[in-house]
Amino acid sequence: MRRYSRVVVKLSGEALAGGSGWGTDPTSLAQLADEIVSVHELGIQIAVVIGGGNYFRGRMADGWGIDRAEADNIGMLGTVMNALMLRGVLTARTETDVRVMTAMPMHSVAEPFIRLRADRHLHRGLIALLAGGIGQPYVTTDYPAVQRALELDADALLVAKHGVDGVYDSDPKVNPDAERFDTLTYREALSAGIRVMDESAFVLANEQKLVMHVFDVRAKGAMRAICEGADIGTLITSDPPN
Repeated sequence: MRRYSRVVVKLSGEALAGGSGWGTDPTSLAQLADEIVSVHELGIQIAVVIGGGNYFRGRMADGWGIDRAEADNIGMLGTVMNALMLRGVLTARTETDVRVMTAMPMHSVAEPFIRLRADRHLHRGLIALLAGGIGQPYVTTDYPAVQRALELDADALLVAKHGVDGVYDSDPKVNPDAERFDTLTYREALSAGIRVMDESAFVLANEQKLVMHVFDVRAKGAMRAICEGADIGTLITSDPPN
């Protein structure tokens, strides 16, 4: 039984880095590839938006003496590197065609992101890896993840978090008594100042009534279980669920 027919998964760069937090970790890549393939094997159309924080983040700009716009361009290139790495690992695990699509032209290694082309790829059963954010600086991959999910008419956005298994009322790494939400509305999260994603991403998701699941990227089988109907992590919606 499937809860969804099409999903977009948001992966941070750190999820590919493993415990080191930097570069790419073969074990982490293998686990993520297995999770993606397991969802695809359910007959669910799947696209993945990938971050690049394991290589470079825009907020590192000041420390390096680099202009923020330039730093974000470097970060976008990091997302492409991650997508190419993940494609390589995926193609070793499935005969399904895997396409890397980027927001900026990189014709020798990837296709440009064109909404109707990406939609066609998914309808044909391909796996699409979406890199480069939206091709513009001053935007993290949170907003592009929501935007791509909406553009592709996904049933849900699955947000795989690194080091946390859902949304809490405070930082569980600091407060051992922090409580995890099973369900939450975007309005509640915004009014309480809960930072799961960039505020702009939450505002867009709320306006367009996008369903979002936040879960631990290291929880084996969680991605597939959510798509099959399991209540794992935190479900975020525009209105309280019935």
